[in-house]
Amino acid sequence: MPDYVYLLENRLSPTQQYSLTKVRDVARAHGMNVFLSGGAVRDLTTGSPVRDLDVTVQGNALKLKKDMEKAGAVLWGEHEASHTLFFWFHGVRLEVSSARREHYPKPGKPVYEWGPILDDLRRRDFTANAMAVSLNEGSYGLLLDPLNGIADLEARTLRLVSPYGFIEDPSRLLRATRLMARTGWELDERSKIRYQNAKDDNAIDAISPYLKGYELEEIGHEEDALKALKALENEGWMKHLDPAWTSARADLAGLEALHATLIQLLIQGIHPDLSAAQMELLTAKMPPKDLSALKKMFPRQGFVKQWEGIDEAAKEFQKELLDKKNAAPSATWKLLTSYAPEAVLWLAFTSKNAAVQTRFKNFYTVWPEARQKIPTTLMLEMRITPDLPGYDQLVQEIFFQLMDGKLTTDEEMRAFLEPHSPPAPPPPVSIRRTRTKKSEAKLKAEEDEDALDEDALPSPADLDLEIDDDGEEEEGEGEEADEDLPIAKPVKAKAAAKPAAAKAAAPVSPAHHQEHAKPAAAKAEAKHAVPVKPAPAAKPAPAPKSGPPAKAAAPPPKKAPAKATIKKAAPAAKKAAPAKQAAKPAKKAAKPAPKPSAKHPKKPLVAPVRKPAPKSAPKAAKKPVAKPVKKKR
Repeated sequence: MPDYVYLLENRLSPTQQYSLTKVRDVARAHGMNVFLSGGAVRDLTTGSPVRDLDVTVQGNALKLKKDMEKAGAVLWGEHEASHTLFFWFHGVRLEVSSARREHYPKPGKPVYEWGPILDDLRRRDFTANAMAVSLNEGSYGLLLDPLNGIADLEARTLRLVSPYGFIEDPSRLLRATRLMARTGWELDERSKIRYQNAKDDNAIDAISPYLKGYELEEIGHEEDALKALKALENEGWMKHLDPAWTSARADLAGLEALHATLIQLLIQGIHPDLSAAQMELLTAKMPPKDLSALKKMFPRQGFVKQWEGIDEAAKEFQKELLDKKNAAPSATWKLLTSYAPEAVLWLAFTSKNAAVQTRFKNFYTVWPEARQKIPTTLMLEMRITPDLPGYDQLVQEIFFQLMDGKLTTDEEMRAFLEPHSPPAPPPPVSIRRTRTKKSEAKLKAEEDEDALDEDALPSPADLDLEIDDDGEEEEGEGEEADEDLPIAKPVKAKAAAKPAAAKAAAPVSPAHHQEHAKPAAAKAEAKHAVPVKPAPAAKPAPAPKSGPPAKAAAPPPKKAPAKATIKKAAPAAKKAAPAKQAAKPAKKAAKPAPKPSAKHPKKPLVAPVRKPAPKSAPKAAKKPVAKPVKKKR
């Protein structure tokens, strides 16, 4: 299903869209619903050129006449019986009629009744023409197709709406012939039989004078009028319409040249209505009397005036074209594209003036080449893009400058484009995410964790008390051991003290060796030795008992075994102090003693302490190591 909103916006020319907008506004002002109907919807759907616009309103269309003329429409004619108005609106043929029902008491003599749009569609000739598109607010673009005409369009078939269509309105015989000649479609089987029956019964004799003149005029409005005229002639319909008008009366060579000229103008964007020019050539050889009689039959007398005044309009345009003010190529181009297209077409076709023909030749072939020189690359470089306001006008101005031989160098082009170049955009700003400051809650949590860690570590005072307790007990045991093994004990203590000396090697005065039996003096010395820094020594000396160095050797906090190591290492360090005095005589006096220390030189600090003093192991086990840590946590 086609999107008719899109088709209305893109398939219609700007002048056709403007005409529809005006008639819609006028109808709304009178409180009438308005619809695009008939041949315009058919041509929109099939993709054919939209030649004219048929508009149907629900109300009396005759009431719109004055307002349409105020809006700029030229009234070409009217048919009061059917409430139909014919306008010429800025180059567009516009027909406005009232929605109605038709009854035929006799062939060719309708009786009109005003009704809604659906009744109007059901009284039409063929299903392909019985469609409408809403132009009203809230339903714009809605297709009305009560007889499924869209299916016949896809099948390229002409199907009668009513089985008596050719009998009731004989003008449909002429319309069927024209449509078949234009589109190449065929009647469906039943419609074809009815067509032939109506033709054999001479139903054409019942056609009304109004519809006869209407169908004669429609020949001139065809894209290929000669083809339509010949088709009607071959069917024998021209004998009933106007025997004086035949294809033999037409200027065949002129019609061919006229179509060639039309194509050249269409390429350059000029869209003239071909009707008046075609009628002039189709009746070129008709006698004046017959021609005058033919013109009187047309219901649109405004069209007859346009036809008769086509030569005069061309002469006036020639004067404008050859005026000095329009001597420049750009001025000539502007004049050709802004003047009435019908006058431009007829002058281009009929003029024998060399200057006029030269300008038209340049208009067709030479001047359009300037479009290829428009510097689109340079414009992009200068940030002049199609999305800028006024871009189309700027391109058109460049086209005119190039057409006149200006802006031949890059410097001139840059100077011309510079005022239209927008300022350069600011450089992109790269935003780097900086480290955010820790929140107060985070900082507080970390401080609480640090406080817990500090609480988990034993304080120097606790270490001193434990060292004193263990030291007194183990020192007493050490004295007993000295009595039994006075030589081996210092050697083992020396071996056990080596790791402690590596971590805290502070020089100790000889007074400590003399007072090693006194625990109170040893405790005082251990406290005074805290600030002493280790000094480099040639030989690794065993460290004396000292509290702070033992604390420095502790592993990271939060581990329960850390305190146990500290507690056991501290008594070993105490024992290492008296052992140092007897270390030298021990090496000389007892040679077999170093064997146990040599076997385990790199064992942990606790192991050497437990072996020589087996009694201290159960006492150390009695003290829970992790208990104070758990309490403080």
